[in-house]
Amino acid sequence: MKSNFRLFLLFLIFIPALRCSKDPGFINVNLNPWPVYGSLTDLDGNSYKTRLLGSQTWMAENLKTTKYSDGTPIPVITNAASWSNIIGPACCWQENNPDFKVKYGVLYNWYAVSTKKLCPAGWHIPTDEEWTQLTEYVGGEMTAGGKLKESGFRHWITPNSGATDEYAFRALPGGSFDLSDSLFQSIQKIGCWWTASTNTGDLATSRLIYNNSERVERSFSPRKSGLSVRCVQDY
Repeated sequence: MKSNFRLFLLFLIFIPALRCSKDPGFINVNLNPWPVYGSLTDLDGNSYKTRLLGSQTWMAENLKTTKYSDGTPIPVITNAASWSNIIGPACCWQENNPDFKVKYGVLYNWYAVSTKKLCPAGWHIPTDEEWTQLTEYVGGEMTAGGKLKESGFRHWITPNSGATDEYAFRALPGGSFDLSDSLFQSIQKIGCWWTASTNTGDLATSRLIYNNSERVERSFSPRKSGLSVRCVQDY
């Protein structure tokens, strides 16, 4: 009788996992079937999962807020041509499509990042050094992209190289607003995130993950560009 009961318990545990593993968009059933998440809520009422990775706690989703941590609205610019004239903070979402905002988060220019009020209280935009700390924790920049990307093809297009999401970070390809062409770019192909670190001229440091690479790449983006944001907890 006890033996049959144990077999029944095993059936309950493993059958749902097998079903989930057939879903190409399911997050890494085999490597991380039950990740432990924290939670965070912004002033817009958006809730986020968070992940402790080494000594850092990161948002496991892209930021979606249209308000600063003090409640002030962030200007939402829907006219692509207007971005080139903006000197101050601005945000938008891919193709001005609300569905893309829900899936991939909001794109912010670096002037919004530089206010230091974009993340919820107690959190901040990670510096380039903090991104390096993350990539080193998961094995180095050459393979960190694969380990941090959401697996499958629900949001990433093929080939989604090396994507395992074994740290349940769920990096998503929110693309960018490209200032040079005044166009939305690379949705489902590239994840582009601001850091809090400046560079020369009108550039700021960003981090990129591609659908066809396992790397996390350091790049330098015009501050008027629209990129995604992840926040890391103060410590």
